[in-house]
Amino acid sequence: APDIAGRDEANPLAAILSVAMLLEHSLDNPAAAPEVRDAVASVLAEGHRTGDLVLEGEQRETVGCRAMGDLVVQALGAGA
Repeated sequence: APDIAGRDEANPLAAILSVAMLLEHSLDNPAAAPEVRDAVASVLAEGHRTGDLVLEGEQRETVGCRAMGDLVVQALGAGA
């Protein structure tokens, strides 16, 4: 997303979810993939959103790319 580069606005969830696919298909660790997916789902269930995930007219506080990544890492740690 070159138009928002360096502005902490990108959504990192697709990149994080691609790690689950990497675990399944390239790193021969399919058992770990659901942990990644569950961490992302947990963060979203808690209501956290980057700006691109907020619906028009929805009044919701957003988080930046770094914060979203940190929230997923925390969720992964909570599942350990």
